[in-house]
Amino acid sequence: MNFKIYYTVFVFIALAGFEHIIIGLFPPLFQYIAQDLAIDVADLGFISGMNILVTAISALVWGYLSGKYNRKRLIIIGTVLWVLSVFLTAISSNFVQLLLYQMLTGIGLGCMASIGFSALTDYIPYKKRGFVLSLWGMAQGFGGIMGSILASSTVTTTSWRWPFELVGFIGIFLIILFLFVSEPKRGGADPELENLNHNDQSYDYKIEAKHVKAILLKGSNVYLYIQAFFMNIATGSLIWIPTLYIYKTVEQGYSMETAVVASGYFYAIFQIGGMASVYLGHLGDKIQTKSFKGRAYLTSIFVFLTLPLYILFFFLPMTGLDLPETSNSLVIFVNIVKQIFTNPWVALLFILSFFASAFQSANTPNWLALITDVNLPEHRGTAFSVANLFNSLGRTLGNVGVAIVLGIVSTHFVEPYSYVVTLSLLQIFLIPSAICYLKMAKNNVTDIKQVKKTLKRRVEEG
Repeated sequence: MNFKIYYTVFVFIALAGFEHIIIGLFPPLFQYIAQDLAIDVADLGFISGMNILVTAISALVWGYLSGKYNRKRLIIIGTVLWVLSVFLTAISSNFVQLLLYQMLTGIGLGCMASIGFSALTDYIPYKKRGFVLSLWGMAQGFGGIMGSILASSTVTTTSWRWPFELVGFIGIFLIILFLFVSEPKRGGADPELENLNHNDQSYDYKIEAKHVKAILLKGSNVYLYIQAFFMNIATGSLIWIPTLYIYKTVEQGYSMETAVVASGYFYAIFQIGGMASVYLGHLGDKIQTKSFKGRAYLTSIFVFLTLPLYILFFFLPMTGLDLPETSNSLVIFVNIVKQIFTNPWVALLFILSFFASAFQSANTPNWLALITDVNLPEHRGTAFSVANLFNSLGRTLGNVGVAIVLGIVSTHFVEPYSYVVTLSLLQIFLIPSAICYLKMAKNNVTDIKQVKKTLKRRVEEG
């Protein structure tokens, strides 16, 4: 049974990573896709936004279904859908086809976002929720980074279509892995249901339409939704960091071709601090055992500290950058790593980025653990999918907000300084995000106790 649990958790985490590789692939390829299909880059921004929106909306449906039906079958259906649509994206020949296939991809990705979360939380021991969910969240983050690297390091030597084809073939392999995953028992990791699991009894409660209103209006959920919205305005803008570093590299005298490859690696290296998510999720687990307010207070502190670190990171110049003028991605990567040890400006950028991304990474595992703690097992998929909609709306607004604010700021500053100012302004949304954690702490105590009380009563009632 332990092997089955480890195997299942591994597959869910791997799928979450590859799901975000698809998301990370798209932005670095905008220029090349636009040129090949003879469309504007702005049109591709619209397609990207539609993908995010469709993913969020479809997750609502998938999340509700996860509370009623076999989740393994649903995830296989969703995975087949996004794998097929990724292959179709690779053969797109015009704007309409690309838009349609990316929307289909969004429907498939929405499945993993909500059902994957629901199933995974039924496998994770209560005291390890923050730790394991940090791995799930970290896989998503690094999936996005790997997608960006894959796109920027191969597009200059192959075609923008090749990365999509590669990810599609990997997706087929993941479907095969999923065939051996076991369907988790609903509520299987909740300590209050431990006696049911030992006696081979099942938790048969399922979500009903009349429950949705209570889920939407639950105190902790409301604050988690609002927090996610504000947090993702700030973090959604961060997908423009590669663009910022393209211009910073060009400012140092390098060609656009070299800058595109280098920016992908800078983006990946500057997100390494996200690995701290594992420890900070574990720290949240430990604090939560002492007080149901602990996780919210801890995360609030780290979100507040993220703000000044990212602003300093954006403003710090990249003086004295020394890279070879080539499109060879391996040579550029080796020289960038060397710069961290030989160029004090790049070293300082790395240090700032490490702590900024580390402190930001505290949000994901602890937010996921909280939305698990405050909702009943059959409600978690729906609660998460609604929260994911707020995530996506915030991320979309953060992405679009860069374009809007950049248009205003560009009348006063040139690149890369226009990007520096724009990205710094959008980090202000971290303040209301952190405040939401402080406000929700009292609700967390009430809602977690209510969940535990309800589960105990249901076990006693048989």
